[in-house]
Amino acid sequence: MSDVHEVVIIGSGPAGLTASIYAARASLAPVLLEGEPSSTSDQPGGQLMLTTDVENYPGFPEGIMGPELMMRFREQATKFGTDVHTVKATRVDFTEQPFKVWTGDPEGEPDFVSKSVIVATGAQSLMLGLDGESRLLGHGVSTCATCDGFFFKDQDIAVVGGGDSAMEEATFLTKFAKSVTVIHRRDELRASQIMQDRAMANEKIKWQWNSTVTDIHGETKLEGITITDTNTGEESKMDFTGLFVAIGHRPNTDLFKGALDLHESAYLVTEPGTTITNVPGVFACGDVQDDYYRQAITAAGSGCMAAIDAERWLEAQHDA
Repeated sequence: MSDVHEVVIIGSGPAGLTASIYAARASLAPVLLEGEPSSTSDQPGGQLMLTTDVENYPGFPEGIMGPELMMRFREQATKFGTDVHTVKATRVDFTEQPFKVWTGDPEGEPDFVSKSVIVATGAQSLMLGLDGESRLLGHGVSTCATCDGFFFKDQDIAVVGGGDSAMEEATFLTKFAKSVTVIHRRDELRASQIMQDRAMANEKIKWQWNSTVTDIHGETKLEGITITDTNTGEESKMDFTGLFVAIGHRPNTDLFKGALDLHESAYLVTEPGTTITNVPGVFACGDVQDDYYRQAITAAGSGCMAAIDAERWLEAQHDA
């Protein structure tokens, strides 16, 4: 069996890397499992690796590319002694101390054993699954109005979705866009009534009912989309310079089903105002437990919280 570590951190987005920085500076010699480049749900650096310009992260008034920002996070973590492994966790056992984490054969011996674990596996935006969607992500296609809305001043853009997230995104985008067209596959929304009323009352928001996006056009930037009528099957092209996909998010929590408490939405449950899970010694931070803010800065903040929570818990165990 491996040496027993003080803390193992699973995930390397803003939350995981910030947790590793704080844990390393607290002399906990953290081990960081950053994921694998081939994995869509657990890639090193998290969702910011798929983001181009980041202009709302404090400290970068000129903006910074998402991958560069995450590389700086990683460099800072390793500078203070974080032991980074480019592997993906395949199994965890939180039933007894010390905790066990596998990164290879889940039936073999555990690869890492630790007194505490910080879960920072993040979430992923649900996508339409169209050709060109990933190619144009950050070049007209986006999953975050708060992050990218500023880039679409006085432009005609579209939002796909019919839930609260879509209504929130569409309403927010009217601060910048010339017009926002909501594209929904049915003729009624599933958003809460108050969110519907707010969007319906906004003169900048238009509605494209009973429609799905079936094609995305543009080589280096978005030039338009094709929509298909869900009733007739008729296709038509619409010219937009921005397309915001707001059909939901999926937290990367499959690994922890049965090991940690999850909300009905599959996000990890933590005690309010903390990163503490239902298992003493296991902490969760970032988008894996935050279904509301979902920003790099809030993920980083909760990563700091997780490291401090873990440090204090370890101290309490030592004192006991």
